[in-house]
Amino acid sequence: MNLSERYFRIRDEAIAISGNPNLCLIAVSKRHPYSSLRDAFMGGVLDFGENQISEGLGKIQEWKAEFPERNIYFHHIGPVQTGSLRKLFGNFQFTHGVGSLNTLKELKKRSDKEVSSLKYFLQVNLTLEDSKNGILEEEVTQILGSIQDYSSDRLIFAGLMTMGPTDEDPIKTREVFKKLRLIRDDLCPGKSLSMGMSGDYKIALEEGSDIIRIGTAIFGERNYG
Repeated sequence: MNLSERYFRIRDEAIAISGNPNLCLIAVSKRHPYSSLRDAFMGGVLDFGENQISEGLGKIQEWKAEFPERNIYFHHIGPVQTGSLRKLFGNFQFTHGVGSLNTLKELKKRSDKEVSSLKYFLQVNLTLEDSKNGILEEEVTQILGSIQDYSSDRLIFAGLMTMGPTDEDPIKTREVFKKLRLIRDDLCPGKSLSMGMSGDYKIALEEGSDIIRIGTAIFGERNYG
């Protein structure tokens, strides 16, 4: 089974679980060469995810050189660092890891200087693990209450993102994903939920995720880095 066949098998399964025909499956190509991304694209895959901006930029540049008039979607799925904001615009179409009010403010300032647009997700830390990026649950209401201050034609609020607990306990994982869905339904209905990776995406789908991020099950083991 090749890359695109694995991708669409997982996507079909995900649509069946969620009942959402518009579900987005991001093929996480981090630590895989550009050639793998290219092979997946040639089979029909259009959404790719990269954790590291520098690694992603290398592949994006190769992409633009080879396919200057073909559109695909690059998702930055790692924590957003304020020092790299300018590199997001014009390269990535989505960023999923806006994890603090300060980062959001800096992102808005940067967007005012740009001509290209960027869609962003607020990352919410619902496991309270220090190893995870994200705003805390008690901060969400305040930030979403003023989200229009951080929105424009060039900076578009797309929804909320979270990650399950590191120990992958299925009960705690479900609680986290359910909590984010309830926050979304209460504070920003209609916005997307980005939650679920290789080990927990089925739970995320059952709890209403619109976007899942899968790497190894599509590309295989990471073969460099």
